[in-house]
Amino acid sequence: MELYNTTELWSKLKSAKKPILLYGMGNGADKILSVLESTGVRPSGFFASDGFVRGHKFHGETVLSYSDACVKFGDFIVLIAFGSSLCDVMNNMKRIASERETYAPDVPVAGNDIFNAGFYLSHKDDIAAARELFADEYSRKVYDEMIQYKLDGMISHFYIDTPKSDALTDILGGDYTAYVDLGAYNGDTISEAVRYFPKVKKITAVEPSPRIFKKLAQNAICNGIDVDLYNVAVSDVTTDGVFIDGAGRNSQIMGESSIQAHGGRAEEVKICAVDDICNYKNERLLIKLDVEGSERAAIEGARRLISDNECDLIVSTYHRSEDLFALPQMIKRLLPNHKLYLRKHPYIPAWDINIYVTSK
Repeated sequence: MELYNTTELWSKLKSAKKPILLYGMGNGADKILSVLESTGVRPSGFFASDGFVRGHKFHGETVLSYSDACVKFGDFIVLIAFGSSLCDVMNNMKRIASERETYAPDVPVAGNDIFNAGFYLSHKDDIAAARELFADEYSRKVYDEMIQYKLDGMISHFYIDTPKSDALTDILGGDYTAYVDLGAYNGDTISEAVRYFPKVKKITAVEPSPRIFKKLAQNAICNGIDVDLYNVAVSDVTTDGVFIDGAGRNSQIMGESSIQAHGGRAEEVKICAVDDICNYKNERLLIKLDVEGSERAAIEGARRLISDNECDLIVSTYHRSEDLFALPQMIKRLLPNHKLYLRKHPYIPAWDINIYVTSK
């Protein structure tokens, strides 16, 4: 018996009779449009929330307000094409979902593989094997809902969302003495770590975006704590590469690709193996990895750091379509005696899923 229903969103949209409208613009909408185009589906238009429409165009189409879209099209299918963790924004998405047939298509932040029925079937054994690696039934419930969501795009699966504070206190709750923040953004997760783990006295923070790094440098000042900051990208080797600076979700490392091939947002960046910039030993260490699809390479590049310390991990597991099953298997091979927990935190679409890895 199949654990998951493989009736997928993209096939459903291909046979849809109602108009299809994208809610939102930008990189997420571009990715959804690309997948729709590959399946022969053309959306009927774009809309934004009432009050946020300023007469602008997207892909040559005038962006409507939601109210105007309802008047023009009547009943239509909504595809959420941007992400948010803000309560007001998510509540508005849910309100629209109560009024119209609504989906939040899963398109990967990194990589090109779409988690459709064919992808699921080709990785079915790995998906089943990874499911069994989690330490509690709730993690397996989260896993099941996220696999199903990736197939059908329905935000009703997000009832399993839990606050990040629950995971930091109930799952981790460790007496950490050092913290390594890979993908430190503007310093918000450093502040979070210091608040929840007051015994931390050493911090290494890495952020590849030059624009965001300036904010990190301003914010990462913790009284009595030694903070080492690195404006680099992390991987399994130390080399030079190209960084596409999306100042957040759409940032990517492009290895040794040419800057000219990627336009104005691309610039040279130092890529470092974590072991080459962090030499902690015999610490009670927490490592957080949120590196826009480079999580597996970053873990590979931190093997010495992990083995030299009593180490727990927080690993983002939503950037690539294969992350949900590939990352748990990799982590369990590296840390066979640790327990793995899976939690999704409030965000639409599913952009905040973490594996919590603990020796407790």
